Amino acid sequence: MSGSRVFYVAMMVVGTVLPWYFFSGFIAENGAGVAGFVGSMYVNGAAGGAVTDLFISAFVFWVWSYGDAKRTGVANWWLVLPATLAVGLSLALPLYLWLRVGALDRASSPT
Repeated sequence: MSGSRVFYVAMMVVGTVLPWYFFSGFIAENGAGVAGFVGSMYVNGAAGGAVTDLFISAFVFWVWSYGDAKRTGVANWWLVLPATLAVGLSLALPLYLWLRVGALDRASSPT
């Protein structure tokens, strides 16, 4: 595995563990209700602005990565959708880059 793929795997782990550290604390304190979770995202202007920025960024990432996957032959592109919804861009972005580097490596290696 190339150095960049190792880095992306490490970032997938970090990008899953750190957000879920905070998510699990919130769930333990407030329960797993979606309404309470969404309501807390917009508790003030700073939080609302950050969350809105992430939603827009996630949507742009989905559109870009879909087109890029078709162009570069990335298999299993769809995995970024549940990764984004279950964790966020901190998992989905390194996951896609890991898939992309693998596809490009396979395409450039002699068979």
